[in-house]
Amino acid sequence: MDFLERFDADRPVLGMVHLPALPGSPGFDGDRGAIRSRALADATALEAGGVDGIVLENFGDTPFYPEDVPDHVIAEMTAQTAAVTATVDVPVGVNVLRNDAEAALSIAAATGASFVRVNVHVGAAATDQGILEGNAHETVRLRERIDADVSILADVHVKHATPVREASIERVALETAERGLADGVIVSGAGTGAETRLEDVERVAETLGALESPVPVLVGSGVTGETVGDCFDAGASGVIVGTALKEGEVTTNPVSRDRVEAVVEAARDGA
Repeated sequence: MDFLERFDADRPVLGMVHLPALPGSPGFDGDRGAIRSRALADATALEAGGVDGIVLENFGDTPFYPEDVPDHVIAEMTAQTAAVTATVDVPVGVNVLRNDAEAALSIAAATGASFVRVNVHVGAAATDQGILEGNAHETVRLRERIDADVSILADVHVKHATPVREASIERVALETAERGLADGVIVSGAGTGAETRLEDVERVAETLGALESPVPVLVGSGVTGETVGDCFDAGASGVIVGTALKEGEVTTNPVSRDRVEAVVEAARDGA
């Protein structure tokens, strides 16, 4: 299925559920029930506020495993994702940090989630976890093997990272879409909550919009009620919003329904 066809909006707004530290992580407080309660509370507030989709990620699991997370992380992420997909009626996506695309895809397929986010899908990036290499060849083939109706969203020049090779963002986006077969690409700022350069959005949207089968572009960080309209004007097909939807605009705080409504309303006003 075409990625954008999964949503009941022309300009989808996707909200983040940042999971607290999971069992096995240094920050885990020993209360599995609290993790689920927080995930469901945030997901419910996002849906009530009007988002068109939700992205679930193990944000609290620092320091992150570079690529292959252990089985207990996959099990916990599966349980949390299943709980969220059973609670909300909007499409749900999975991101297993830092870059375990195989786990994310498997979790999504098993729980009925609709898409995954892959931080490094093609090429390589220098990060605080070391050099991360894309595994598009494995991820796309796995999707075929397990017959998963799951879209792949892939970052270009992903945040908290530096590309290993010198290449324009347009070239990386084109390779991600054409050679990596991503169903959508994400353009972000330098880090979590950092503003995304509209020039980058424009360049990528123009490049991928010119393809025979255009590939959607999403803005992946720094979106607020004040900037969401500018993101769409720059050519974005959708936005992923996290920090701006939290109480006090602090990433680890609970979701604020009022903030969600404000961002969604701003997105709809510009449609």
